[in-house]
Amino acid sequence: QVQLVESGGGLVQPGESLKLSCAVSGFRSDFYAIGWFRQVPGKEREDYSMSCIAARDGSTYYFSSVKGRFITTRDNAKGTVYLQMNSLRPEDTAIYYCGAVSESSYCYGVEYWGNGTLVTVSA
Repeated sequence: QVQLVESGGGLVQPGESLKLSCAVSGFRSDFYAIGWFRQVPGKEREDYSMSCIAARDGSTYYFSSVKGRFITTRDNAKGTVYLQMNSLRPEDTAIYYCGAVSESSYCYGVEYWGNGTLVTVSA
């Protein structure tokens, strides 16, 4: 059974850091591109990822608004993908979802989703 489970969300102040985890089961995480997507409260989930780590070679990509602040990594042994979020801003407040695409270099056409973890950035 394929499953993605996010964790690590919480309440932080502007400028602080947070690290999210996406634990996968039922498939090898390195065979999938895994991206982090977000849904701002009151809006639809965005259909483009904030970050993406490609299948196989682990190339990483970032949306412009988080580039230089967010870093995504993958621990194949643990079957977990991480999102290190630094210099957080109030506009980063959202539910963060991880999504997986098989054998892809890009995080389009997500096949499997997690249930999300809430990140709140507020003073």
